[in-house]
Amino acid sequence: MMPLTMVKTGETNVIRKVGGKEETRRFLENLGFVVGSEVVVVSEISGNLIVNIKDSRVAIGKDMANKIMVG
Repeated sequence: MMPLTMVKTGETNVIRKVGGKEETRRFLENLGFVVGSEVVVVSEISGNLIVNIKDSRVAIGKDMANKIMVG
């Protein structure tokens, strides 16, 4: 497992764990970051990521991305 920030652009990964406080986890789940979902990093600008998840594009900050573990 590794944080989403370590993933190469264009690679499909599966979410294994979403960490952080309860409110952070709930926020990410509402965006579609749930265990078992596929996620693709579209681009990365100074640590902030734009990802494809569940047919949507979502921008998340570096701190949030570090709480999402993929593998």
